[in-house]
Amino acid sequence: MGDFDSAKAQFADWGIDAEAALARLQTIPISMHCWQGDDVVGFENRSASSGGGIQATGNYPGRARTPDELRADLEFAYGQIPGSHRLNLHAMYLDTDETPDRDEIEYKHFAPWVDWAKAQGLGLDFNPTFFAHENADDNLTLAHPEEGIRDFWIEHGKRSREIAARMGAELRSACVNNIWVPDGFKDVPVDRMMARQRLETSIDAMLADPQDRAHMLDAVESKLFGIGVEACTVGSHEFYMGYAIRNGTLLCLDMGHFHPTESIADKLSAVALSVDEVLLHVSRPMRWDSDHVILLNDDVQAVANELVASDLLGRTHIGLDFFDATISRTAAWVIGTRNMQKALLRALLMPFDQLRAAEDRFDYLSRFMLTEEFKDLPFGQIWAEFCARNEVLSGRTLIKELDAYQASLAR
Repeated sequence: MGDFDSAKAQFADWGIDAEAALARLQTIPISMHCWQGDDVVGFENRSASSGGGIQATGNYPGRARTPDELRADLEFAYGQIPGSHRLNLHAMYLDTDETPDRDEIEYKHFAPWVDWAKAQGLGLDFNPTFFAHENADDNLTLAHPEEGIRDFWIEHGKRSREIAARMGAELRSACVNNIWVPDGFKDVPVDRMMARQRLETSIDAMLADPQDRAHMLDAVESKLFGIGVEACTVGSHEFYMGYAIRNGTLLCLDMGHFHPTESIADKLSAVALSVDEVLLHVSRPMRWDSDHVILLNDDVQAVANELVASDLLGRTHIGLDFFDATISRTAAWVIGTRNMQKALLRALLMPFDQLRAAEDRFDYLSRFMLTEEFKDLPFGQIWAEFCARNEVLSGRTLIKELDAYQASLAR
């Protein structure tokens, strides 16, 4: 009996169908974020200031400098990740010789990405970029007191939605268009209400034109605070949760955008009672929103467990959001994405029916014992089989492949 057959038999002894778990995992796409590959620089071909409390640290060799270099790195990364996935693209990653400002972008500026995604069999997601621009230097965009600046960003948001909808139509897969703005105040503001009213009115204007949900899905993303907006973030969790409920958008929960002691896993079932779909940005906030590459740790496992136990996989779009320039960027993509998949596989191999039955009869001892005993089961052999069936490497051969690609980069 081979390693996989032996492992499968051990799970079967507990009433778990490993083949069913592998089949389900095969259907779960992860939306990998483009900005890990170039340290959130983008390709606008125009000068831009930094901002938004976003910073990648480190100067490890090999940063992608052009769309072609980024796509080459992505192709390598996807080749090491089992399953079929997506790419999450920011509006600052246009591919054109033109230099449109943010309120002038059009689908044609991103058409090369769509052509590439078709060839690769990938879906695309999108994000308007409300940072790294002179019109965001005050740390206010859609909530800015000047109407002209608000109008600039509203137009950017409208065009982003149109681009996302066209992407979804071309790829025949709904493109999630996620709205995050860095708006806030460094010191305690006098009038929070007016800023939030401006933000709400601006988003309403952005979303005014209906788009086919088969092609594009709107999402809104909160944040606790950012660098330069420590005293007040206009788009707080409460603001966007209320907005999503009232307006039928997706609610984005970013694992780095809350207090370090808050559990995103706990929030999933709570918000699922009020919103139809959720967007997840999986990150690792070592010191709040520090966006480290995700580990297969308790926080990520808890999220995966909640998605499976609460039957939320069909209502949740899983994306990643980390950027680390101190290590190989391609290796970070590969290991981070595979860690999310490993967490999902472990959740799919958990005896949640047995655990739920014990909990319902207040048999917390059985729940405790089952949970702990399952930690000793051979998840690794099931994962290795998943990789083998998808014809991707694992173990030492994967590490060699990641090292070899990094060594081949002459950048």
